Amino acid sequence: MVTRAPYRSPSPRGLAAVATLLALAAVGCSEASEAVDDAKDGAKKVARQRSVFSLDVGDCYNPNGKAEGEAYLVEVVPCDEAHRGEVVGEFALGGGPKHPGDEKVAGIADERCAAEAQKYAPDTWALPAGVGLSHYTPTKESWATGDRAVSCTYTVEKGTFKGSLDTAESFEPDQLTFLKGSNAVYEALWAHQPVTDDVEAALKDYKAQAEAVAAALGTHVEELGGIDGTEVGKLRTTLTKAAGQWEKAANAPDADTFYLAYDQAFTLIDPNRTVPARKELGLAATVPAEDAEVWAS
Repeated sequence: MVTRAPYRSPSPRGLAAVATLLALAAVGCSEASEAVDDAKDGAKKVARQRSVFSLDVGDCYNPNGKAEGEAYLVEVVPCDEAHRGEVVGEFALGGGPKHPGDEKVAGIADERCAAEAQKYAPDTWALPAGVGLSHYTPTKESWATGDRAVSCTYTVEKGTFKGSLDTAESFEPDQLTFLKGSNAVYEALWAHQPVTDDVEAALKDYKAQAEAVAAALGTHVEELGGIDGTEVGKLRTTLTKAAGQWEKAANAPDADTFYLAYDQAFTLIDPNRTVPARKELGLAATVPAEDAEVWAS
């Protein structure tokens, strides 16, 4: 998890001067031009430094150092330049003077940021490879100063990407209806994923997951009924069967019965099954690598 931290920014002006001096100290006659260019690049980077507290939705940025851990400053850059992160949503936490704890804050951020990100970039399949959802949240220290803001971001751990991820205005109503329902199904699946692989020991938790997925599927199937298209109709039939299996898993009296229903239920929501409908609707149709790996195994 990426965390927000108290504002502790050195003077950008001072940093620019240091960067320039360090570069010029190593100048030789044949290296003067290169050193000046390096100094300019260093000064530009310093001038772009901003506190994490001042990030706005739509800002593209590069973390200073690792993407995870406490952060004070980031380098905000134009979105058409290579960058590692983009702010896709923000909201304020409620609560009294006592910090709720990192785990609770992270849980709220995970849930709320998923919704914020969907509004900003509805089709997760169209995201650049390696981009994942993250967030800046208040630390115990910054909470004491009144910090309640959460900045939701899409970031990459390795490499960079170019261009803004803001695509919300580029979709038609039927496309948005499909994406909203589809995203909700997989969010329900992973948000309720039990922490243990031992189904028998955590049967109650697995049944709760199945109930959540069944509910999301029920809504998705109902909304797909309002979208025209042969492939959409076929997918609706498949997902209706899936919803039935997830309901059976949710109501299973024992682990063996659960396994039988869960195996079919999980197979029926394989993202590959949605590809024809996505193509029909003009949406991204390449299954993200991480999802493809999960269902392949």
